[in-house]
Amino acid sequence: MDEGPVAGPPGEQTAEPARLTTREAAARLGVKPETVYAYVSRGRLTARRDPAGRGSTFDAAAVEALARRSGRESPAGADGLQRIRTGITLIEAGRYYYRGVDATELARRLRYEEIADWLWTGTLEPGIRLTAPAEALAAARHAVAALPAHSGPTDRLRVAAVAAAVADPLRFDLSRDAVLSTARALIPTLVDALPAAGRPQPVDGRLAARLWSRLSARQPGESGVRALDMALSLLIDHDLAASTLAVRVAASARAHPYAVVSAGLGALDGPLHGGASGPAHRMLAEVLERGSAAAVVADHLRAGRRVPGLGHRLYPGPDPRAEALFAVLDQLPGAGPVLTAAREVAETTARHVKLHANVDLALAVLSVTAGMPPEAGETVFAVGRSAGWIAHALEEYGEKPLRMRPTGQYSGPRPPQELP
Repeated sequence: MDEGPVAGPPGEQTAEPARLTTREAAARLGVKPETVYAYVSRGRLTARRDPAGRGSTFDAAAVEALARRSGRESPAGADGLQRIRTGITLIEAGRYYYRGVDATELARRLRYEEIADWLWTGTLEPGIRLTAPAEALAAARHAVAALPAHSGPTDRLRVAAVAAAVADPLRFDLSRDAVLSTARALIPTLVDALPAAGRPQPVDGRLAARLWSRLSARQPGESGVRALDMALSLLIDHDLAASTLAVRVAASARAHPYAVVSAGLGALDGPLHGGASGPAHRMLAEVLERGSAAAVVADHLRAGRRVPGLGHRLYPGPDPRAEALFAVLDQLPGAGPVLTAAREVAETTARHVKLHANVDLALAVLSVTAGMPPEAGETVFAVGRSAGWIAHALEEYGEKPLRMRPTGQYSGPRPPQELP
């Protein structure tokens, strides 16, 4: 049997750079194959005859360099991902907008449930309440209760989402009305399935009040509920963050809404997205204990750690989410010393590099003031962002299925290679 060329010992082979066929080079350059050969005749590209006699091949790096010189951005985008059209959130000139409306103004004027439902449907329903179905909630609570005591907030939320999905035999119905019904049931299920830390709130009450009772043993008062509701609303969406991209990939594969939210929660389980408020909480608690922001900041820098809660790649200036939340926290009883600690951290760090407080620092002020655990901010982030994930899923369900399928650019050794 003809097995093709026999590979020599690994030490005698050198991996060749990746090469493209004429058709592949033309597609990358956005031209016809004839134009590729014109580039060769002008010396802009070098062709090599395919050893198999199937035409010419071109060095992939040279084609990429020519494409960039020609101003042709890769179909995958400059950052390696395709550009995804979305009508949900715009970040521009230091502000961000939900469907063209200033998100901070929406958070000031409306409740989280109202903004979420409006984002899904385009219609505002004043006073809308989100209530968990009894069967789904019972399944979610039972599953969450079985977790070890050391389980983190995203662990509990993921398990609650899976349990609620199993309890819903109609979860595979992706019609718009069915997805909306699932969304209105899933988010309150996630909240009400969490173990109670304080006096439980009515299951048909405001979602922020119900979530507070899962995060703090203290009574919130109206100002506390307002602050938590503001945080949830500000965090609903923020363009295509890592978790939102994971959500859209799952929705592109036509995963049901429970699985879509689970995909988002999975992306949050890493240390780089959604969990920065925890370190910021611990930092502020240490500042209050030691009475000096400078000493705490110095310890972070000496250990080679970033000072948490400062700076955001999308906002060279102030983070509008932090500014809006700080304004509400200023009215929260007991927040004064914590707000002062946060400002001192930012001012101390600014002596070295000018970084503004971001929403994670504002969440940390809320969690420290309210007597919540350090992980509370991550829970608030996940619950708030779930509404945005559903909005993106609804948008993606209207696109061509499985469009989130990029093609890898192979960088390994060229075949043939010997068997291991």
